Amino acid sequence: MPSPAASALPATAYEQLAQRVQKIINAPAAQRSRSALLFRQPQETSEDFQRLLDEIAENDNVTLAWRDDGGIQLFWVVQSDD
Repeated sequence: MPSPAASALPATAYEQLAQRVQKIINAPAAQRSRSALLFRQPQETSEDFQRLLDEIAENDNVTLAWRDDGGIQLFWVVQSDD
């Protein structure tokens, strides 16, 4: 019987982008500062990058700021359970 990893389809370019950004956001320094700096990589399409930014922006308590150098500064607020 083949292992689940062997039968899994390769990740799409969008999924690879999402995984890369998720690693940036989940990094300890980003979690402490509640911010992350994102740049589109040359192999990533502007359409995929914009789609991901649009999906991120739909979340409450998230702010995106476009920088002059082409980066996107992502900020978020963690709501307390009070």
